[in-house]
Amino acid sequence: MKITHIEHLGIAVKSIEEALPYYGNVLGLTCYNIETVEDQKVRTAFLKVGDTKIELLEATSPESTIAKFIENKGPGVHHVAFAVADGVAGALVEAEEKGVRLIDKAPRKGAEGLTIAFLHPKSTQGVLTELCEE
Repeated sequence: MKITHIEHLGIAVKSIEEALPYYGNVLGLTCYNIETVEDQKVRTAFLKVGDTKIELLEATSPESTIAKFIENKGPGVHHVAFAVADGVAGALVEAEEKGVRLIDKAPRKGAEGLTIAFLHPKSTQGVLTELCEE
């Protein structure tokens, strides 16, 4: 697979409204998009740092993976997302062929209209890895 850049860093937060003042007032970043991704039970807020985005993730349900993450580990870095030039579907096939455990067997829709898929942290050196394409 060909990684072109870090698409975003996902950060789990208890509340986007409570987190945004830190990112805005302290770091000087501007939130440019907030949206809810219903099937993932998450609300997202995006901020830009150069060419990379920060994605704040707030659970919209106690059953969401973000709620479970915060319950087990507390707020903090949740995942790193890489943009792939050759498409998420092909990247998943390649990763699985190389012995990587997949969370998503097929690409799905994510925030900001991206096509996404996740690789399991048990086979990615402990880092939840998201693959993305526009």
